[in-house]
Amino acid sequence: MLSRIADSMYWMARYLERAGETARLMEINLLYLVEAEEDMGEEDKWRPILQINSSEPLYIEQFGNGSISTSRVLQFISAGRNNPSSIRTCLRLFRENARVARDRISKEMWEAVNEIWMSFNERLKGPLSAERAGNLFVELRNQVARFNGLVASTMMRGEAYAFYQLGGCFERADMTVRTLDVKYHIILPDLSMVGSALDYYQWAALLKSLSGFEAFRRNYHSAFMPADVAEFVVLNRDFPRSIVFSVKHMGSALQIIGLENKDATGTAFANLSEMVGGTSQQIFDAGLHEYLESLLEKMSLVHGALAEEFFQ
Repeated sequence: MLSRIADSMYWMARYLERAGETARLMEINLLYLVEAEEDMGEEDKWRPILQINSSEPLYIEQFGNGSISTSRVLQFISAGRNNPSSIRTCLRLFRENARVARDRISKEMWEAVNEIWMSFNERLKGPLSAERAGNLFVELRNQVARFNGLVASTMMRGEAYAFYQLGGCFERADMTVRTLDVKYHIILPDLSMVGSALDYYQWAALLKSLSGFEAFRRNYHSAFMPADVAEFVVLNRDFPRSIVFSVKHMGSALQIIGLENKDATGTAFANLSEMVGGTSQQIFDAGLHEYLESLLEKMSLVHGALAEEFFQ
């Protein structure tokens, strides 16, 4: 397979996954504004989204510090043309990469790519109210799920599919790590808040932003304990958005692609796999924040090795 096709399949999946995950975060945060309206300031509610999205420095450069508001963040994260991680930018790059790999994807996929781009490009024009944005985020999540269903049911299995799977799982793991790291440390409750309504909403919002609220409640019947939430999100092998689940499926994709004479990728991925093969006790002994930072570093090494050995 040509390196540019492999690169496009990988990034096509990453940009779509990023758009869908960002929409989910924004949707849950809008709901959280209603449920916990009096407990936190507007800036405190939106800064974590900018941090997870790695867009806080660019936002401050554009709007200034102390200017975080619902309307500005909605516009910046959803439709900001100068924001490389905005939903609109991700959908545009999703389509551009799909066009490069047009002969490797199905007709149904290509039609859906164009429908998604044209629909949301039009809807992201003009100012976004909270109500309009909420409906848009829900529909985008549904469209991403529909597209991934088309991928699963119409795309030939082979290297192109494996690179798509690799990119999607990589982005999902990356977003899960960032979401857990940022939100976990922001919402670590003061002892006086444990068991309060705010405490419940905070942990529920974290799990809902990862589509894991119902699954968590089926597995853990006690209150929202920070250690249980972290263990579920990092190590649960049956939860599709857990870190260990995503890394496992990255490994399956790499097996199809093949790592012969790809020593850098093989070594980097082996190190990543080893790190997610531990126990919750080992994670908390090392410190969750330090563990998640180390995970991001190892994922960065995997991405760099892929770029060097497959995409150049």
